[in-house]
Amino acid sequence: MSDIIGVAGCGRMGFGMLANLRKAGLHAKGFDVRPLDGIETDINAFAQDLTTVFTVVRDTIETDALLFDIQRLVRKADKLQRIVISSTLSPKYVKGLRARVPDAITLIDAPMSGAQVKADAGTLTFMTGGATAEIMPALQAMGREIHDMGAFGAGMTAKVLNNLLAASSTAMTRLVLDWADAEGVDEEKLLALIGTASGQNWLASSFDEIEFARDGYTADNSIGILFKDVASALDIAPNGKTELPLAVQTAIRGLTSRRKR
Repeated sequence: MSDIIGVAGCGRMGFGMLANLRKAGLHAKGFDVRPLDGIETDINAFAQDLTTVFTVVRDTIETDALLFDIQRLVRKADKLQRIVISSTLSPKYVKGLRARVPDAITLIDAPMSGAQVKADAGTLTFMTGGATAEIMPALQAMGREIHDMGAFGAGMTAKVLNNLLAASSTAMTRLVLDWADAEGVDEEKLLALIGTASGQNWLASSFDEIEFARDGYTADNSIGILFKDVASALDIAPNGKTELPLAVQTAIRGLTSRRKR
């Protein structure tokens, strides 16, 4: 029987990932607790014959619900061979999954970066930990850059550190644009400058393409997820050096909506 791939959590990232798996001709199906066209809401139907699952749910609470507590996928998917953690979670939590998942199931961490625009385009950047050879066709269908970071857990460590930088540039870019408004400097012109100068960063360079660039903070939107991702990075902070990340997190939580100028 060929590999049957599942994407659990078909939100702004998972839906595009599933579409690109199918576009590549891979046997893929999706699951979400919300009714969506072409997506299973019945976990038993989703679990049937499933051999690989990519989890793209929001956080550790939803991951526990999916794998162990509510949907109980680990118990129901009796043909499951591998679980690929693509949500951005605490590396400590991810490494702890090994003791909770049967040894016969391979665990791989493969979080991604690029926002919805790249999930839809199939050009995500993946950072992986663990044995990825068997999922490489799926990763290549969904992404353009695939970085092998080492053993299981290393991919998630790299991801939360990357997202800490992304949160920093998000907070600072929005602050700079607010200051520019106060001084009467045109947003479009300033962003064009930043894209070619020493202040260049991911958010500023793609400001009108990234779907959440102008959003304010709410707990359930992408800015809220970025806030959560900083918390995941803080979970591995060495020597209690948390002052700067905590300041970034506070700035992210204070963001309000920015209208297009």
